[in-house]
Amino acid sequence: MNWGSDGFASNAFQEVVFLQDSLNNVWSASTHLKIASNALLDLSLRPQGKQMLVPLIASLYVPGTLDSADKVVVDIGTGYFVEKTMAEGKEYCERKMNLMKSNYDQLIEVASKKKNIADEAGAFLQAKLRQAAPTTEKWV
Repeated sequence: MNWGSDGFASNAFQEVVFLQDSLNNVWSASTHLKIASNALLDLSLRPQGKQMLVPLIASLYVPGTLDSADKVVVDIGTGYFVEKTMAEGKEYCERKMNLMKSNYDQLIEVASKKKNIADEAGAFLQAKLRQAAPTTEKWV
């Protein structure tokens, strides 16, 4: 790791970019949870025996019939699915959305601090470069 001022500014900038990517990922996951929560609400309003398309993956749906809206299958991550009641499924989505919001808020705070550090390091480097640059005076 380069601990010179140039390396420090570069590392600070890379951290800011990484945190911005993390913010985008948390935002995307939060959006997916909101969609899932809305789908649970929509599902709870459908009558038993209703014909519908069931998503297997994001772009593949198969026809199905709603047997009961009392039980739902929840993707808890890494390929694991759990059967829950409708209320438990909604609560799971709410809990995850609250966690995502908390993570997002924390990342915003850290990213803001890192950006300030990167800006200060950049300003410091610019000042040093101006000091080190030879002056261009004409000798008469």
